[in-house]
Amino acid sequence: MPERRHLLLASAGLPLLAQAGPASAWLDATELARRTEALRNAELAFAASMAERNFAAFRAALAEDCVFFNSRSEPLIGAELVSTQWQRFYEGPKAPFSWSPDQVVVLPSGELGRSTGPVRDPEGKVVQRFQSIWRWHADGGWRIVFDFGTPVA
Repeated sequence: MPERRHLLLASAGLPLLAQAGPASAWLDATELARRTEALRNAELAFAASMAERNFAAFRAALAEDCVFFNSRSEPLIGAELVSTQWQRFYEGPKAPFSWSPDQVVVLPSGELGRSTGPVRDPEGKVVQRFQSIWRWHADGGWRIVFDFGTPVA
């Protein structure tokens, strides 16, 4: 019973936190636009890493605690495992697929952002849509925390 009482007491303050928190932590419009543009550029650079066959640039965009989803297996958790599994896509002279963002949105807090767009096969046919969630880091850069593809409707 003591645990339940502590849980109830701890949760009693949540409505107050919800009311006080987010609006005061929002970025001004100029900074939000700057971070949104920085995220678009980060996604474009991430996509360029595939086209340029630059695996080091791919690895640098990953947050250490990232999760990549794959329709054929369990999620890949952590930058090391993601890198190990994705390195094969960087072998050879021609990229097996490409992508580009057509929508980029950043939370008003500026802490998380989402980029999405088409994934194309080497002939240019759209085969999926990518969805990437990025986290803003203190060094002023974006790092991917979640990545997954969805079928084309």
